[in-house]
Amino acid sequence: SKMLHSVRQAMSEFGMLREGDRVLVGLSGGKDSLTLLHVMLEMARRAPFKVEIAAATVDPMTPEYDPSPLKDYVASLGVTYHLLSKPLIEMAKEKINPKKPSICSFCSRMKRGMLYSCCRDFGYTVLALGQHLDDACESFLMSMFHNAILKTMKAHYEIQQKDVRVIRPLITVREATTAAFAADA
Repeated sequence: SKMLHSVRQAMSEFGMLREGDRVLVGLSGGKDSLTLLHVMLEMARRAPFKVEIAAATVDPMTPEYDPSPLKDYVASLGVTYHLLSKPLIEMAKEKINPKKPSICSFCSRMKRGMLYSCCRDFGYTVLALGQHLDDACESFLMSMFHNAILKTMKAHYEIQQKDVRVIRPLITVREATTAAFAADA
């Protein structure tokens, strides 16, 4: 498919996969992360070397979010699954400054930290996230308008501690494409 070709190109261009990588896919259960899981399984299948794929969901422990259907679904794909639970909204209410509310960035940083910890605890070398081209463009515009800085999310980087790499294989894929893939899957 056109999407797989685009992902394969991006993964090659940005050197996202290496022999022996153990990849943890951040799985929210939305169309982008589910598409990413299927794409990563296909990339691992086609790779000329061994790549292991697992998935993890961060459960913020709110009544609106129920990750339970993901467990059986991921198991049906033969993928190791980690459910990481923490009352993020409650923690945010206690920790963020009410004069400068930014609950989204707090939760985002906490979720990312939980995923990094899961990588370390279980020996995953790579964290794969489902942001796509539309997300990268939105990030660029927000950075430009809010911070007067021209930057966006990176396709592939090593975190500060140098023990986990972060990849965004869908970085060249439009959101409409992930929506169409998810609808067909």
